[in-house]
Amino acid sequence: MTDRSLPRALRQAMPQAREVAVEVAKQYGVCIRPVPLKRLDVETGRWEVVDVPCGATMDAKCPSCAKRNRQLRMAQCREGWHLDQEPAIAPNEPNEEQRWLVEFRADLQARRDQAAALGEDTADWDAAIEGIDNEINEAGMRGSVLGRTVPKRTRSTRRRQDAPNLPKRKMANTTLGRTFQSSDGKVYRPSLFVTLTLPSYGKVRNGVPVDPETYDYSRAARDALHFSKLVDRFVQNLRRVAGYDVQYFATVEPQKRLAPHLHMAIRGTLPRAEVKQIAAATYHQVWWPPADTVVFEGNHLPVWEDGAGYLNPSTGEVLPTWDQALDQLDTDENAEPLHVIRFGDQIDVKGVLAGTPDTDQCIRYLSKYLTKSLGEALGSQAQRDHIARMVEALRYEPCSPTCPNWLRYGIQPKGARAGMTPGQCRSKAHKPDHLGYAGRRVLVSRKWSNKTLAEHKQDRRTWVLEALGQPNEPTDPHRYVWKPVPAGDANVSPLAVRLLRSVAERQRWRTHMAQLQAQADGQDPSATEGRAA
Repeated sequence: MTDRSLPRALRQAMPQAREVAVEVAKQYGVCIRPVPLKRLDVETGRWEVVDVPCGATMDAKCPSCAKRNRQLRMAQCREGWHLDQEPAIAPNEPNEEQRWLVEFRADLQARRDQAAALGEDTADWDAAIEGIDNEINEAGMRGSVLGRTVPKRTRSTRRRQDAPNLPKRKMANTTLGRTFQSSDGKVYRPSLFVTLTLPSYGKVRNGVPVDPETYDYSRAARDALHFSKLVDRFVQNLRRVAGYDVQYFATVEPQKRLAPHLHMAIRGTLPRAEVKQIAAATYHQVWWPPADTVVFEGNHLPVWEDGAGYLNPSTGEVLPTWDQALDQLDTDENAEPLHVIRFGDQIDVKGVLAGTPDTDQCIRYLSKYLTKSLGEALGSQAQRDHIARMVEALRYEPCSPTCPNWLRYGIQPKGARAGMTPGQCRSKAHKPDHLGYAGRRVLVSRKWSNKTLAEHKQDRRTWVLEALGQPNEPTDPHRYVWKPVPAGDANVSPLAVRLLRSVAERQRWRTHMAQLQAQADGQDPSATEGRAA
């Protein structure tokens, strides 16, 4: 009897076969959104279609890839937390492509300078140079060939009177921190696990404001937008007080009230009272033009004019550019920062020793929410309403110098162009999934584990191949040529078929791994047949 002969209501209750294939793929850790790419083997001349994992980091997009990314981050955190030897980071030797790009960049610069000396228009040369600079970064080189080409704006470094001063120790050339020796001669190298939160914006109950009318959504929005800068300032202060190059692995996640907060694994240790003092004395001032008084809104918005920029719709005057607005701010002796962000009073500092259950617990806690979006909807309608109000508070808040929302306050955004509209910024900071925080979810210092994330991924691949008895020889990077597959390509099988192929391959891997484990445990490998899944 086929499903066609069943009653309609019963047929509708049956799951779709493709949906079942997707669920099985999730069960086996297979990417459910594989990207098909055409690969040419230049040695054999053979073309084939290869499924490449999508690499998503969020469960909502691909649970399998998100789980692998989380496990990779956990390994990265574990390897770097309690290092007992200084990491040796030496830059790679430049390859031929990188050398050629820099040489070509030098030639373009010389031609541009020559054109400028002759009084010719250099716009085309500048565009070409900008393109090459982007290629230089994409080719694996950090920074700019010429360094900083625009003078940095400097402001007084005098601390605010409402912030306590911090001690400053002489810097030692180390990343390891102190060790302690017990009476029996055993050496301990403790580290820290620190949690930092933002201040209160109003009384909350179960993560929801008791009185939404008095809850300070405006301040909450600005704090979320500039939270990453506050974290940077905390690290700077931490290193100055500690007296060594403190290394850290940190993750940012939302509290129930939607405010971002930080969990940080720190290599080395300081007194708890000192860490709390550093957090209390850390602040970040946002020196941006005023954005509290609305100048243009509704149908009364600035008008774009080619060659001039945005104009006042009433007077026809050109609005001040971003740089002009900052110049005016610099010359005003009575100017105040647009916003000052600080940490709240809730600061947790915990000592952690290598190889203890506390270490594993903290690593799990650090990675707990890495696969969840910041604005993932919570259960109740009150919580969803709270998210909606937070998103609305962020709607017209400038998130960066290039944000279109600056037009609302009478200023042309940096790099202004036609079509900008306040309230329609495409930055992820304004999206419900991010709730104002547009920074990275994982913050790792350069000398944490002495490896890049790609190297950690390669370590994992090497372990799997060795366990499966497969060769792990380095692949010639010039052997394969990759190309995207056009939509509707007949050589690409339906998604369900590709998923099932990957599931079958994963089943073979699991069976082989189970047999190897059985051999290691002295059992009969044939007994594992059919039980590997």
